[in-house]
Amino acid sequence: MALLLGLLMLLRTQITDRGGLGSLVETFLPWFGLLIPVLLAGALWRRSASAVVALLLPVTVWLNLFGGLLGDKSHPDSDLTVVSHNVDAGNPDPAGTARDLAASKADVLALEEITPQAKSLYEKGLAKSYPYHTVRGTVGLWSKLPLSDTEPVDIKQDVGPLADTKPADVKMAYSRALRVTVATDQGPLAVYVAHLGSVRVFPRTGFWTGSRDRGAKALAEAVAAESNERVVLLGDLNGTLDDRAFAGITSRMDSVQEKSGDGFGFSWPAKFPVARIDQILVRGVEPESSWVLPATGSDHLPVAAGISW
Repeated sequence: MALLLGLLMLLRTQITDRGGLGSLVETFLPWFGLLIPVLLAGALWRRSASAVVALLLPVTVWLNLFGGLLGDKSHPDSDLTVVSHNVDAGNPDPAGTARDLAASKADVLALEEITPQAKSLYEKGLAKSYPYHTVRGTVGLWSKLPLSDTEPVDIKQDVGPLADTKPADVKMAYSRALRVTVATDQGPLAVYVAHLGSVRVFPRTGFWTGSRDRGAKALAEAVAAESNERVVLLGDLNGTLDDRAFAGITSRMDSVQEKSGDGFGFSWPAKFPVARIDQILVRGVEPESSWVLPATGSDHLPVAAGISW
């Protein structure tokens, strides 16, 4: 069992993605480490030296994959603080969420899953702290710095089999990604805000990721074509960066959590986070720190990062 666990993590990319099986394994990959102390207890109970030795394989593989996340790699100073938050279409207190986010004192704030009914509440609640903002569909960016060149990004979303799981006001086709230029003292910064399609586990079809995967591919193409050398991507990607679906993005951008975080930075669900599906990625700037903010009225936790030039 120890050898099988180690080989499962080591050869995870060879697992078929039919029915989303590969993505499902990669999404919860860090949690496979919990099986190691269980197997160790069994080995000690059986007084089996060979079982203890066999555990070296999964321990080594897990530490190689995630050991770098265990230490604190943050630095205290940064030029710009950014925050991303899926505010939840069913949020019972949008005004309170706006107050909580304004208190974060972020320079740039990205929101995802903004409903038409809640839009004015976020605009009113954030107006004092953020004089500049832009909204396209269900995503928006609030900033203390001037914004320009706002345009929607086509990430090829569709509702698919999730039609009955979304509120009526977010079932229609809408813009779920945008690109905007933020004017900083160090020069222009290209910022992307995205909310990729949802994923679900269905009894017959397995781990459904079709819309999310198409969006990830389109978003990767948009980032690849970006002419500005300094880029930040903020959003709910509905997947962890261990998932093979994001290879096109992670090959071009760095995760702030991996480079400057302290721990795994899980962001969903808010009551008991088990995965980091809310991401901040950068290119051409240096991540200095990464952290998770306290819960708001959303089912996601806000994620934050400090970046420098």
